[in-house]
Amino acid sequence: MTKVDVAVIGGGLVGCSAALHLRRRGASVVLLERRRCGGQASGVNYGGVRQQGRDLVELPLARRSRRIWAELDALVGTDCEFEATGHLKLARSESEMAELEIYASRAREFGLQLETIGPERIRTRFPWLGDGVVGGSFCAEDGHANPRLVAPAFARAAVATGADIREEIEVLHACHDGEVFELCLSDGTSVRAGRLINAAGAWGSTVSAWFGEPVPEEVMAPNMCVTGPIPYFLVPNLGVCGGGVYVRQIRRGNVIFGAGVGVADRDEIVARPLADVTAGAVRLAVDLVPKLASAQIIRTWTGIEGVMPDGLPVVGLSETTPGLIHAFGFSGHGFQLGPGVGAVLSELAIDVATTVPIDPFRIGRFSNDGTSRHRAGSAASSPGRQSGMQSGRQSGTTRLSPVT
Repeated sequence: MTKVDVAVIGGGLVGCSAALHLRRRGASVVLLERRRCGGQASGVNYGGVRQQGRDLVELPLARRSRRIWAELDALVGTDCEFEATGHLKLARSESEMAELEIYASRAREFGLQLETIGPERIRTRFPWLGDGVVGGSFCAEDGHANPRLVAPAFARAAVATGADIREEIEVLHACHDGEVFELCLSDGTSVRAGRLINAAGAWGSTVSAWFGEPVPEEVMAPNMCVTGPIPYFLVPNLGVCGGGVYVRQIRRGNVIFGAGVGVADRDEIVARPLADVTAGAVRLAVDLVPKLASAQIIRTWTGIEGVMPDGLPVVGLSETTPGLIHAFGFSGHGFQLGPGVGAVLSELAIDVATTVPIDPFRIGRFSNDGTSRHRAGSAASSPGRQSGMQSGRQSGTTRLSPVT
């Protein structure tokens, strides 16, 4: 039997970041991953490192995470191809442009500077845009990275600092005896830990249900594509107001884009893209950037992502079990948040406190019928109030105690 201060279920970016930050604070850690670190949502996503366009309650967490992205090379030994190329969110109507201007005004209260670009300047600055674009909002701090590199880089850095990371090991069940957690593993061994972090991604609700906290987590499979290399011209990472299609180009010339969803089977751990959805994504991407019409798709793919009804993740302390901490259900936009969420989880595990306002993400926000008491986007009406939110449950000063 292994005894550690903190056990982490899930080897995605969130779990691997948590393991690294815990070791940097001196806690003993074991991380358990059913397959390979970064093998699901963390490694098969689009790769956007985006603050712009998030629900405003996520911006403090996104800002914290962005500072870590800037220090990635020093933290994990590689920049994981992260580039602050900017994120350009496009409007295709006057009403969408008005939405972007309102959002830019509210985002400034969180320290996020966005530049709105009207119809006169948008085509001068980005002449390759399609005729349907009437304006946009540009965030210079945002960009993209290679998702296949990031979680494994955090895992390697965690191992180098003394974390015990075990791949191809499934947690069959976990329980709490009032003092410590015991995890039963697929190899017949067990782990005892003083704290438990549930970073199990699309399977996070299975773990939370073990502790009497069922939540309505569903799954989705974002349908994504990559082309062969073409001359590099598309510098910013592109999105559209209201979602629907996203496009970026890497310096090697390949264009990554996506729209719609494929098929995901959570029980069988299988996901696949769909040809008709891919065809629709092609049409949307070419409408947005006509120069892409001559590009050749060389691969399509997808993965399994956990989705919450209100589009916000579950992040924070359990409301049933002392020492249990949740972080799952990132609803297709957790890649940028991952490094920062890991840092916050380490603070919750060691200090039972964090300076980042995470109350909107508490697991208890769901009512008995599965609906959320938070309406996605509702923070837009009062960003100042939301930026100061702090759960009383996360303001304590209890320190991590070792397992005996």
